[in-house]
Amino acid sequence: MQTGSIVGWRVAVLCLWVSCGSAAGQLEYSVLEETQRGVAVGNVTADLRLSAAALSLRNFRFLSSHDEPYFRVEMASGSLVVREPPDRERLCGAKAACVLTYELVLEDPLELHKMRVHVLDANDNSPLFPSGDVQLHIPEFLMPGARFTLPNAQDADEGSNGVLSYSLSPSQHFSLDMGSRVDGSEYPELVLEKALDREERATHRLVLTARDGGQPARSGDAQVTIIVVDTNDNAPVFERTVYRTKVPETAPNGTVLFRVQASDPDEGSNGEIQYSLSNSTQAKLRHYFHVHPRNGEVRVAASLGPPDTLLVAYIEARDEGAFGLASTTKLLVEVTDVNDHAPEVNLLTLSSPVSEDVAPGTVIALFSVRDEDLGPNGKVICSMSSGGPFKLKSSFDNYYSLLTDGPLDREQVSEYQVLITASDGGSPPLSTHRTLTVSVADVNDNTPSFSQPQQELFVAENNGPGASLGRVFAQDPDLGKNGLVVYELLDIISEGQTASSLVAVETYSGAITAKTSFDFEQLKGFSFQVEARDGGIPPRSAAVTVNLFVVDRNDNAPVILFPLPRNGSVPVEIVPRSAKTGHLVTKVVAEDADSGSNAWLSYHISQASDSSLFRISANMGELRTARLVLPTDAVKQRVVVVVRDHGDPSLSSSVTLCMLLSNSVPQVLPDFEDAWEIGGHLSAQNLYLIIALACISFLFLGCLLFFVCIKLSQSPGCCSQSCCRSPEEMRYGRKMASNPCVTSATIDVTTVERLSQTYLYRASLGLGSDNNSLLLRGEYSAADLRNVATGVGLNLPISCIQIRNRKGDHANVNVMVKILLDLIPLTRRWWPAMF
Repeated sequence: MQTGSIVGWRVAVLCLWVSCGSAAGQLEYSVLEETQRGVAVGNVTADLRLSAAALSLRNFRFLSSHDEPYFRVEMASGSLVVREPPDRERLCGAKAACVLTYELVLEDPLELHKMRVHVLDANDNSPLFPSGDVQLHIPEFLMPGARFTLPNAQDADEGSNGVLSYSLSPSQHFSLDMGSRVDGSEYPELVLEKALDREERATHRLVLTARDGGQPARSGDAQVTIIVVDTNDNAPVFERTVYRTKVPETAPNGTVLFRVQASDPDEGSNGEIQYSLSNSTQAKLRHYFHVHPRNGEVRVAASLGPPDTLLVAYIEARDEGAFGLASTTKLLVEVTDVNDHAPEVNLLTLSSPVSEDVAPGTVIALFSVRDEDLGPNGKVICSMSSGGPFKLKSSFDNYYSLLTDGPLDREQVSEYQVLITASDGGSPPLSTHRTLTVSVADVNDNTPSFSQPQQELFVAENNGPGASLGRVFAQDPDLGKNGLVVYELLDIISEGQTASSLVAVETYSGAITAKTSFDFEQLKGFSFQVEARDGGIPPRSAAVTVNLFVVDRNDNAPVILFPLPRNGSVPVEIVPRSAKTGHLVTKVVAEDADSGSNAWLSYHISQASDSSLFRISANMGELRTARLVLPTDAVKQRVVVVVRDHGDPSLSSSVTLCMLLSNSVPQVLPDFEDAWEIGGHLSAQNLYLIIALACISFLFLGCLLFFVCIKLSQSPGCCSQSCCRSPEEMRYGRKMASNPCVTSATIDVTTVERLSQTYLYRASLGLGSDNNSLLLRGEYSAADLRNVATGVGLNLPISCIQIRNRKGDHANVNVMVKILLDLIPLTRRWWPAMF
């Protein structure tokens, strides 16, 4: 009677609220399950923006559809307090969300408010093994590694409070491992680590502990008793570890859900299998299923409950051996709603192609959807999958518009396949797919682009006009004339010349050719710009800078900068006879107008009077002595130095260097234009032989000179001409006149001021008309003439030198030197021929 009055009151209040048009609101509160009585959950008057006194004045009513009132509203304060501690597991079971709904009624004016209280889960349930203690019969002959399925524990809590972990009491024969099924669920397995011996120990007792993830954690234990047997060593094995099916909620009793199949290789009763619900199945789910013990058929035994429910059961297969072995498989039964009509999509209009420059928000298509099902199964939701800048917009009722949601770019995507999916609210939902093809029309919105802002080209010098230098290439992704690119050379000044006078660019291909021959020594490179322009209206263009580098070729021979011949004379360097090994004689300096390896120079001696006396640094060009200067080395040495570059083929230049081996710097140097003097290497025996012969020769000449002097001192008076001369002059005069071997000769007279400045003169040496005079051409002082005489091996006193000028010849001065030749100079001229 009381329940009927409450329902009537709620109907009256609802009708009055609808007739009055009062606004309704909804209040949301959350409370942890098992909250103690009297704990305030929230304040209704504050949330409704009312005063506490308004509840009494407006005849406040707190209506509940639940048999037990878990909450109440204090009229004095308006607080919502706990009346009875709610138990989430009892109220909502395994549902993810547990919500209690209440109605709040106020009069004057009439207002109806809905209040939802979310009951939050607390870790107030310990894990529980449905079957209690577990007993296993394990044959003793099983090898280590054998696995035995243990029952899962159940925890009524949700979330992390219901996540279980398992542990096993220590044992040397067994360990605990977790097995997994194809659906990702796990179950505990007992793993045999050490072979069993029934005669040694017939029974093993272990404790299996399940612990949840709450804070603090709760746990539950199960006694695992293992009985070691001697027979039936193979347990049944299911074909699949998980069986899954869907069944409508209206499925009648007796509907076959599965037919599980297990096999046992044992023979006889040990291989005969019986099927039954496993103890791991929750007790409240056992009445839903019936399992045939022989064929394994699983049938519906009772109404499966509301839709969107997933029922989980475990089937055990056990053989009929003396100590039956068993294994389990998992059943997943999804109860579904009946939904037999798919949505329909009707296209009303479609605009295609669409210009790529349309503004975002442009309507492209309009269509409608409908579904003949009722309720949630008839509620249609449209979605779109295109990968492009589009979006769906609900117009009204079941009409939708397809709009652009961003810029279109034909060069990126020229056509879009827009997939429209209409899905109803059924479980499982039915869907209809409709594909719309949207083409994008091109506009000239892309500028020709080069791969790089700058491009480098290389050409070897001395190329011919018209030679190909390379090409430039620009891309324009537009279509037709919008993407047709032509090239033009921008005539800018580079290196004092216009670019058009040096290179040419082909209009359509972008090929670059040379208009002239390039010389690396004059022009090492230059830059110019090429413009790429498309055919759109208006046209778009871009430019690239081309850096053209002229590559050097070995077309220049090395040029010797030092030493240089002066007045056509060969440079002469003085080398002291006391010079040590490595003495720096001179340095050859050269340059090459080429670059790179073509300009890398190396110095070599190609010809020398004595190849063992001098060496030259290949990189520096420094000419140094290679050994000590020997007394037997020729006074005059000549070396030809070749300077060679590293080009391919290599070019070279040479210079001739003349060296005078002397400890002092003579003012007049001998002539170096006669034949090469080859200084040979003398062995020790040859050197001793030469010294012995020289000593004998000097001893002989000394004796001969002694007898001549005695004879001359004993001769009578002289003639008029000879009386004016000294005895020494008379001896030289007679010897000169009587010796027919004395002939004309030519020597080089060199005046040396510094090593870096060498002056070379040529003098003519010969006998006068009276066969007792020496003729010299050039300008000399008395000291110079003494040096000249000494240079040719004449030992002359300065008083015997007379200078005569030839009449009418101002350019050349003839010097007549009257000389009485001694035998010693003649002997010096004979010695080289002897050795």
